[in-house]
Amino acid sequence: MAGQNTDDASSAPNSLLKGVLAAAVTGEADPVPPDRPWPAPLRWTRILGIGRLPYGLVVNVVGIGLTIALAAGTNSLLATPQPARPGVHIEAFVRLVVSIAVTLPLALRDRHPLGAWRLSFVAMAIIPADRWLTVPYLPAGTFAAIVCLYTVAVRCSRDITIGVGLLSLAGVWIKDTQTAGGATVVLLLALVVGYALRLRNTARTQLAEQRRELIEQEKRHQAAEAVLTERQRIARELHDVVAHHMSMIAIQAEAAPYKVETVPDETRRDLSEIRATALDALTEMRRILGVLRSEDGVETAPQPSLERLDELVANARGAGLTVSTRLAGDLDGLPPGVGLTAYRILQEALSNAMRHAPGSRVEVAAVREDGILRLGVVNGPQGDGHLPTPSPEGTGHGLVGMRERASMLGGDVSARPTPDGGFAVNATLPVKARAAS
Repeated sequence: MAGQNTDDASSAPNSLLKGVLAAAVTGEADPVPPDRPWPAPLRWTRILGIGRLPYGLVVNVVGIGLTIALAAGTNSLLATPQPARPGVHIEAFVRLVVSIAVTLPLALRDRHPLGAWRLSFVAMAIIPADRWLTVPYLPAGTFAAIVCLYTVAVRCSRDITIGVGLLSLAGVWIKDTQTAGGATVVLLLALVVGYALRLRNTARTQLAEQRRELIEQEKRHQAAEAVLTERQRIARELHDVVAHHMSMIAIQAEAAPYKVETVPDETRRDLSEIRATALDALTEMRRILGVLRSEDGVETAPQPSLERLDELVANARGAGLTVSTRLAGDLDGLPPGVGLTAYRILQEALSNAMRHAPGSRVEVAAVREDGILRLGVVNGPQGDGHLPTPSPEGTGHGLVGMRERASMLGGDVSARPTPDGGFAVNATLPVKARAAS
């Protein structure tokens, strides 16, 4: 604790020195706020039409007007003989330069607060007003200096404001000790009022930003809630329609052999396969419904990969296809996204073969080499005595879905008829090597 207090004590002079240096040379004020609103006490000027103009424009016009008026008044004051200073005569050129030097900061202070204060500080320090008048400062210069101090406190950081205050106080005490006490009170009042206004504006800005952020969060929440509601509606419809029909298919396929006394064994096996396929479809449907109903849509159930390729092949063989497989490479170590995409592509391709080429011979290939997973499902023409199953109206999006899945991983899918009347689906998926742990 003692060490921390020592560090704070030693850093205080450095901070003051940096503040003084920034005030004198290196510091910069905050940029002019865009679209500044009119202060509440001046909003009545809308009745006169002035309040309808941009506030920044009016401030600068008023500053230029005051500069001209005060410069003219200062020039007139210096040209008027002073009874307390008999015999003093100021050249016209000197009067003009002095009048402009002490009043020009008023025209600059809105756009360049620190530059205006520096000009005012130098002018007030070097102009010998006490030789011409009975006071150490020109009245117009005093007014301009106070306004510049106020503007610096509003538009500059705390360190720069403190540096400006220290230099200004040192200046008035060096310039004239008799009036330094009163000048100190006026300078401190301008700085305190200006910095208090800066703190209030900063608090208002932060509050407005927090309100905007809350409004954006509320909009995002409403949008997410609307998406979740729509997903739940879709899930209910899928459950009420598709899942119900799939359940009926499974039940009827299970009950059919018991309705007829003499059912061929082949028919029993087909009905058993139909029931198993319907139950698998129900399992997948429940998984999809769980994802749709979840708030964040994150799927927590294990995703199928090529580790379940044997199940796909077994289902295809049970449906009457003659399937041969060719597997090569490390198919068990695929990234989850690649494994899932590969499984779905092979699943869709085999489903198409079952529908459009029942009883055909099918070659399934999955080969991983050189960072590429190559998939292939090639079926021949339909077998003798088998009829293709027509696709229901409104379907036929399987190939589109396969291409979309592959493209998301940077791969591609090709599908084309073969010369013998069959069909071939080929896919390539890039596989990123996993980083070594």
